[in-house]
This record gives sequence, structure tokens and C-alpha cells, in this order.
Amino acid sequence: MEDYGEDLQTPPVTLVSLVGYPELHQPISSFLHSENPPINTLALPDFSKAAIFARKQQEQQEAAPAPGILRRDWLSKHRTRVPAVVAAIFGADRLSGDPAQWLQVCTDLENLKAVIRGRNTKLVIVLVQTSIKDDVGEDVLIALRKRAEIDSKYLVMFFPSDTTELRHSLNRLAGIFAELSNIYYREEGRRIKARIEKKSFSSVELNIRYCFKVAVYAEFRRDWAEALRFYEDGYHALREMVGITTRLPPIQRLVEIKAVVEQFHFKISTLLLHGGKVVEAITWFRKHIASYQRLVGAPEVTFLHWEWLSRQYLVFAELLETSAATIPSAASVVFGTTDNPLTEWEFQPAHYYQLSAQYLTKKKHCLHLSLSKPKAAESLNQNESVESAAPSVYVGQFAHLIDQGEMFGTLPLTDVEYASYALSEGKRFQDSYEIIALLRKSFESFNTTKAQRITSYCSNRMAKEYYNMEDFSNAKQIFSCAVSLYRQEGWVTLLWESLGYLRECSRKLSLWKDFVEYSLEMAALPIVSKPGADFSVQKSEYGPSGPACFSQRETIQEEVFKILRGEQTFGSTPDLMEDQPLCIDVDLVSPMRTVFLASAAFHDQSVKPGASTLLTLSLLSQLPLPVDVDQLEIQFNQPLCNFTITSARRVEDPTGVLQGTRVETGPVLKLESNKWFRLSYEIKSEQSGKLECVSVTAKLGHRFIIHCQIESPASMEDLPLWKFEDRFETFPTKEPSLSFYGQKVIQVEEPDPEVDMILSASGPALVGEIFTVTVTVTSRGHAIHSGELKINLVDSRGGLISPREMEPSSSDSHHVELLDIVGLPDENDLQGGESIRKVQQSFGLVSLPPLRVGYSWSCNLEIKWQRPKPIMLYVSLGYSPNATEGNMQKIHVHKSLQIEGKAAVSISHRFMMPFRREPLLLSQIRPTSNPNQLTSIPLNETSILLVSAKNCTEVPLRLISMSIEMDGEDVEHMCTVTCNNGSSPDLSLLVPGEEFKQVFSVTPSINSTKLGIGTVFLKWVRDSKLDQSPDPAVISKYRLPDVNVEKPPIVAVLECPPHAIIGVPFTFDVRVRNQTNLLQEIKFSLADSQSFVLSGPHNDSVFILPDSEHFIGYKLVPLASGPQQLPRITITSVRYSAGVCPSISASTVFVFPSEPLFGTEVDQKQNTRTIEA
Repeated sequence: MEDYGEDLQTPPVTLVSLVGYPELHQPISSFLHSENPPINTLALPDFSKAAIFARKQQEQQEAAPAPGILRRDWLSKHRTRVPAVVAAIFGADRLSGDPAQWLQVCTDLENLKAVIRGRNTKLVIVLVQTSIKDDVGEDVLIALRKRAEIDSKYLVMFFPSDTTELRHSLNRLAGIFAELSNIYYREEGRRIKARIEKKSFSSVELNIRYCFKVAVYAEFRRDWAEALRFYEDGYHALREMVGITTRLPPIQRLVEIKAVVEQFHFKISTLLLHGGKVVEAITWFRKHIASYQRLVGAPEVTFLHWEWLSRQYLVFAELLETSAATIPSAASVVFGTTDNPLTEWEFQPAHYYQLSAQYLTKKKHCLHLSLSKPKAAESLNQNESVESAAPSVYVGQFAHLIDQGEMFGTLPLTDVEYASYALSEGKRFQDSYEIIALLRKSFESFNTTKAQRITSYCSNRMAKEYYNMEDFSNAKQIFSCAVSLYRQEGWVTLLWESLGYLRECSRKLSLWKDFVEYSLEMAALPIVSKPGADFSVQKSEYGPSGPACFSQRETIQEEVFKILRGEQTFGSTPDLMEDQPLCIDVDLVSPMRTVFLASAAFHDQSVKPGASTLLTLSLLSQLPLPVDVDQLEIQFNQPLCNFTITSARRVEDPTGVLQGTRVETGPVLKLESNKWFRLSYEIKSEQSGKLECVSVTAKLGHRFIIHCQIESPASMEDLPLWKFEDRFETFPTKEPSLSFYGQKVIQVEEPDPEVDMILSASGPALVGEIFTVTVTVTSRGHAIHSGELKINLVDSRGGLISPREMEPSSSDSHHVELLDIVGLPDENDLQGGESIRKVQQSFGLVSLPPLRVGYSWSCNLEIKWQRPKPIMLYVSLGYSPNATEGNMQKIHVHKSLQIEGKAAVSISHRFMMPFRREPLLLSQIRPTSNPNQLTSIPLNETSILLVSAKNCTEVPLRLISMSIEMDGEDVEHMCTVTCNNGSSPDLSLLVPGEEFKQVFSVTPSINSTKLGIGTVFLKWVRDSKLDQSPDPAVISKYRLPDVNVEKPPIVAVLECPPHAIIGVPFTFDVRVRNQTNLLQEIKFSLADSQSFVLSGPHNDSVFILPDSEHFIGYKLVPLASGPQQLPRITITSVRYSAGVCPSISASTVFVFPSEPLFGTEVDQKQNTRTIEA
């Protein structure tokens, strides 16, 4: 698209000219450029330069017969040299004062009017007033307008001194320019349109030219619909002109028509895409190509037609790629219907790029054919006039340039001269680079859409261009990427062609191994055409390796094996393989799998150590000719089982065989085409475990080795290129069951162990204590010369022991840990063997000492539970019964033990208020349903904390101590925790299910919404381990939850004797204390009780001063004995709308029927009675 130039690529922009007063040209031009749409300016410093606007003589001769269709510079002239509006700028000071200045202004105006009158250019007068003194009178302005013959609104006063006025002047000037330029282009279009309507033209060329001009004038006015209509009229007139006009010789006539129609088509496509009509643009392009695709022209310049056609696709691809129009998606458009015959690919710019490359390739071939003709070479050498040929003034025309002194003249070219000129121009360009660039664009675009097939097509054509340019390195790289898809899709013909190119690239680059691999892969392709098939096509149709037929496969194989045998040289390096043979690896994903295939199957699934089993080895070759193999080496994962098979034809000893390797002499090792070659041998393994047949190495002479990976018949996949071919399919083994179920792996069983291993543990494991498991190894038939003990702790629910992800992180990284292994042998006991000792959190590995038959050895595993969890303990013993085999042959014994880890004690707590002391806690006025709400305790009040510990196991425990420790140093100053009288935990026996309780006093001294009390430390030990040393005690921790500490505004204290006597009155007082700095109003009410007769106020309201107390006294007489409920009193705070009601336990008192005797009083009475007696 860069060949078209900016004038054709971009829409035309209005041009105005500024004449005079050069100081204002820059600000006016900058402002006009920033307008939407912009306006270009042609600035002339003085009026003497205005002569460039004058119409030239040849422009006035349009009625004469047209020598061409479109002038090359017409569009550029109207964009850069012919303004629609001319602005004459004068200073206001020149209109008053000196008469000579006024006369000069009139003279400049007259000269300017005379120049622009022939072009219908509009005139604007701009008067620049720099100060108030430059004010111009009304009579002067009227005289100036009459002199210029313009309307009053086109005489503009310009004020550059003030910023606001300057902006206003620029806006007014831009509006006038836009209005007048629109009028100018409309009038010019109407003038030309009238000629078209009246058909006042003498030739078809003028009709086409007029359509082009009207369309361009419409584009100046942004009237896209009218521009599109006249571009289409001119395009259709051009198509009708083909075969009619005889103005030029036939070749040049067609060249001119195509050049002009190319511009019309470009404009039409641009306007359609600019208007968002993508479908219409693609449909128009289809019609454009269909109209001119067959207008090839003369045979000697056929390449010009293909070059022109390639350029059409390239330009449309660039337009489609750079267009702002939204391309419809495949989901929103139905393709291939009557209403929409377009295909999905036609909306992709990559489609047009690859078609452009395709036609450019045709152009290159036609140009090569034209240049190869003798007549063309003679005309290029003898015709000296080719050097003077150049483009003419008309689009699509060429002429001779003649030097006429100060200027150049032109003479027309004949078709012969033009053909010579076109051949010389075509010879200068390297089309291959352009073809590669176009294909690369198409490749990258298709690659983003995941269109693999068309992408490989583009890459294949790119690689061919590189090959034709003899850039074999790039060609080989791109061909290698393309053949992978051909193998996957099974496109045999394309694969044959690409492999042929790769084969030749490897030959040119002296890549011997790649050459052999590509040659063998080609020879193994499923092509079964007979030698008599018709291949009367050009070599370029099937690549450098010839046609895809059976005979060609045989030829390629013979060539490769001749080079391998040394009968033929490879390039310029005949002794390339004398020192080191060529080795080709064949694995499951290698392309060479289609050439050689190896399979092995054991006849048994398992075997005892030292017992023989039968192995069937099967080899398959897809090469068309038989292949003679000298030697086969079969490798196993156990090297002692490796063996070598030599062919019966070899009379000399096999070379390259390792000392001690088993050697078998087999039959004649000859692989027929597409026929399994089977060999069966007995295999014996002394080592237990997995025995796998890994690979087979085939030696073909001294120069060629094929290392092929073995496959199992049961899991062997079909060859992708051969599975759809009509061929007789055979099985790898004679037995069909082995072909379907045979495996290349067999399990060599272990010998029966004659060593016992016992795992013993007593009782359940308790969290926190070190639990011991005894492992006892006893030899009853095998002596242990070396052995290892592996310990694994596994969650009984599956997986290794580790914290759950959802549980909060703690310092205990594992729930269950293997701490140590006690009772391991010393290094001296291992008799020089390597001592192994690895103990990790859930894994252990230790060495065993040598053990004679009948002896035993034991060790203790120390395991610690951090949290209750059931686990499985797996212990594996691997030992060698013979001292000479070492680690090669081991016998294993496996044992497991499930252990339940339980929590020893369950610790809980409960907060209680002091007896008969009830504080008013505001946070408990409105209880919420939030389960995370903290417990509230009063500030500077002693609260009771009751901690309970319950034995949750089946074994008795001894409690050693219970204490509460603060979490930080500052917490001690915030809260005081002391132990009150209660049960003594010192060595207390806690039987299963029994609960131990300890009372603590908590006195907070700071107001806090979240205060930590500390952690309960309970030290305990199993009753059975009490006397063991070292100290086996275990500490169970229980972190007390945080509490909310608040200062109660009111505290109510009940005061009454601890007991009462029926019929004896006693005092019952209620003391209410105000702990705030505010006056508190208290209301109280007392409920009657049937067990007491009372005296005192039942209901009342009192005011309590700040930090003061109020006493409420009652006299009670008990009427019944036993535990009796005191009259319930309710105290309510008016300010907080909350009350305090003592609990039932605090309101209960025991009433004796008579005076009780306690302690020493009972003893004294008994002593008195004894004395009296």
C-alpha cells in the first residue's frame, strides 16, 4: 500500500492559502490543523507569490482528445497547490493615513483577483488591528469590500493582541474557511457533474476522469455516499472500456486500465471499510477480482498480470487489517448461504496475504520463463532505449524521456520497448523476499487463531522459497515444524514432499545423521504405487526427491545403504563414518518408529529368583527392501540379564560384546518388509524386583547402529501412517493372547523370609507423653549379614502425618513425631558395614547388626503425640542373608500396628461471682446470640475461677500439680490469679472418668475488653510410670479464653448469718454501693417468703451519692427448718434501666430446728457428761 502514496491513502483535506502578514501564519496554521476536520494551509509571505494559483495552459484544454485517463499529479495538486479559499491579510494601519499604502492594497487585491478568477477560488479579507489607534472607518471598509467584490461577513477583523479576542478571531476565521471551502468544492463538483449528465465529453477517458474528480470533490466535503457512487460509476466505465479504446498499443492499454482501476478499487474499498461495511467491501473485492482475473494480457508480459493481482490481495489485506471497522465473528454470521455467500476465511487478512504470496509466486515463475527465452535476452541486451523509459504524466503510462536542454520531453513507447522495460524492472527485484514476508504475515495471523492446517500450508510455502533461494538452514528449520503436523494428520503425500526437501537440505548442509533419518522415514511411508504409474508432472509438483511411488522408496533405501556400506560417498566427506558408526535412536515419539518397531513379551507374569522364563522378541521393518542385521543386543534394567544374538551368517566372533555377556547364535537375522521377525529365548534372573526389557540395539555392518526402545504388545499403539492402509496385519507374537496381554515387564518374586519381626506396645498412647513401641527381630532360618529397618508413621485415614491446612498454625509442626530409636548397635557391632541412622518426624531408617540364626535383637521406638490422632505404624525390614550379595539381593519383612492416640485429660473452666456479692455488668444487660462473646468479670472484684480436669483414658493417672501461668510479663500487673483452698493435686490418683477440681481467685486491676488470664498447666503421669526415672511427667496445657473486664457501676452485697434457728430472729442486710462519679437513683423491691416473717420496706426509691453506700435492713424470723429461700430482693438502676437479682444459691440459708453444736462445743459436752458419770 506504500506504492500508492499519502495522497491516495488518506482522505483529501481542505486547503486554504494565507497571503501577506507572515507574522500570523504560524498561529493561524496551528489552529486550523487542530480543527476537526483539519484544514491545511499554503502560506505566502507576500502578494507577489500569488502567481502560482494561475491556471496553466494545458489545464484549459480539457475539451481536446485525452491522451490519458488520470493525471498522476492531479490529486496532489488539489491537496497542496490549488486552495479552495485565499485569505488576503492586511494590517489595519495600511488603510488609513498614507494614500500610497491604500493604493498598494488596491493593487494587490486586483492582482490576486485576476489570478484566482479562473479557478473559482473564494476570497477572504483579513484586517489585523493590533491597537485601538488602528480603528478603520466604516466608509473605508465598504470601499474595500466593493474593491474585493465580497460579502461583508467575509471581511474579518483580527485582534492578535488580546488572548480572548485572538481566540474569538481564530474561531470566526476557521468557520468562514470551512463554509467557503465547502461552497468551493460543491460548485466544482456540480460543474464537472453537469458535464457527465449532459455527456459533453468526446471520449470514454474524459468520462472516467470526470467521475474521479467529482468523487474527490465529494471527499473534500466529507460526502462519502456521493464519493462512493461516482467512484463506482468510473470503475464500471473502465470495465466497459476494455477492448474498445485503441489510443495505446494493446499491452500498454491494458496496463493503463489496470493501474487506473486499481486506484478506483482502492478508493471504493477504503470508503466501504471506513463506513463499517465489511461484508460489502469483501463482496466488492470478490467482484473486482472476478472481473479482471482473466485479463492476463500478452504472453510475453504475463508476469505483469500476476504481479498486479498479487498487489490487489496485498492492499486489501492491509486495508482489512488497519480498518477500524469491527469484523463480525463466526458466531454472529452464518457463512456459505444464499444471503451471505462469503466464507469465514474471507474475513481474515491472513487469507489475502497468502493469496498475494501465491500470485506473486506465479509472477516470479512467469518472469523466470520470460527471461529464459532467447528473444527476451537479446532484446534486453540490444534495446538501449529501456534505460530512458520512465512513468509518464498519466497514471499507468510510460514514455521515453528526451533531454531538450532546460526541460525534458517525452515520446511514446512501443509494446516491444515496454515489454523490454518491464522485464528489466522485474529482473531488478527479488520477489522471494517479498513472498516470504507475505507468507510470514499470514503464518503469524493464522497461528493466533489456532488454524494449524493453513498455518502449516503457509510455513511449507515459506520453506520452499527459502530452498529456492538456497537458504537451506532456514528451509530445514521451517520444514521440520511443518512435517510434525503432516505426521499427526497422516498426510502422506505432503509428508513425502516435505521430507524430500529436508533430505536435500541435510545433504547440502552435510548433516549425515539427519539425511539418513529423513531418507529412511521416506522409504517407510505407506506408498504402494507401482512403478508403471503415471507421473507426467513437473518436478516442482512433487519436490526434489521425485514422485511418491514404491520404486522411488526402493531407490532411496538403496542409496542410503550404499552410503552406509561405503559403496557411495556422501557429499565431499567420503570417510565421515570410518571412526564412529552412525547411531539412530528410536523411541515412542520418534518419527523413526514408522521405520523400525521392537516389541518384547514375557510368557509369565511373575517368576521365582533363579527360575527361567520365556521371552519373545519381535522386530518389524516398514522399509520396502529386506534389511540384514548382523547382531542384536538386548538390554534389561538388570544388566546381568543382558545378552547378544548374532546372525548365523557371521562366521567371525562378534565384536563389541562385553566380557561375561551371554551370547546366542540365532538364525539369519533378516527383516522382511511389513513382517514380524520373532525370536524366543529363556531369561533367568537372580535378583528380585521388576525385570524389564528396555531396548534392543541392532548393528547393520560396522557403520550403522539402530537403538530401539522396546514396547509391550498390550500397550503398543498402531503406526499412525499405516493404520488406515489396506495391508495384511500380523501380530507381534504367534500366540494371540500374548499380543493382547503380553508385557515387557515381569515381576521377580522375593524369597520367603525366615526372620520374624514383632511390634509390641502397652495400652493406648496419650497426648504429650513419650510412647514406646518395641520392635523385636528374631532369626529362625536366615542369618542377617546386613539389614535396614524402615519406620513410617502414616495417618490411618491415608497420607503422611502432618497438620491439616484448615487448622491454625502452631509450634508443633507435626501431630505425631518419631523422636528417637533407642537400642541401636554401635558402629563396632556392624563389622565394618556402613552405619545408617536417619530419624525424621514421620520416618526413620536405621541399620541392623549382624544376627546369627536363632538370635534376636530389639529396639524401642519413641513416639510422641501432639494431638489425638489414630496412626498406622509401618515397619519394614530389609536384610541380606548372604554376605557376598550385599545390597543386590534383599529379603523384606513388613509389619504394621495401629495405635490410637488419645487425650489424657479434658480440662474445662467456669467463672463465678463472689458469694452473695452481685455486681451490675452493663455488657450483660442485652445478651446476644454471638457464640464468640467474651465472659465479663468486674474490675477490682475477686471472681472465682473453677478449673476441672477429667481423666479421659482407660488407665489411672497421678496428678502432680495444677497451676496458671501468665502469658506475658505485663499481665501480672493487670490481673492477679491466686489458688484458693480446694483439692490438693499432689500425687492424687485420678481413676478413669474421675474429675479433679481446683479453685482460683481472679482479680483484674485494669479495664480491658480483651484480657488474657493465662494458661493452665496440669502435670500428670501414668500411675504405672510413677517410679520410673528420668521424670516421666507430662504437662497438659489449656489456654484460658480472654475475658472482658469492666467496672460495675453498682455492687449489691447480701449480709446474713451462715445459718438460722427456727423461731429465732436474725438480721438480713443489703448493702448497695455506687462506684461511679454520678448520682444514682436506685429502686428496690422485696418479695414475700412463706418460710419467714419479715419487717422492713418492700418497695422504695433512694438516691446514692458518688462513691457511697446505702444500707437496707430487714428483720427475719424463720418459720420452717431445712434449706430455705430468703425473700428475693431486686435492685434496679434507673440510669441504666438494669437490675441486680441475687442468685438462688446466694439467697438460700439453712434453718436448724434448735441450737446446733459444732466442733469443740460437742467435745466439751461429751467431756462434761463423762465427768458427771
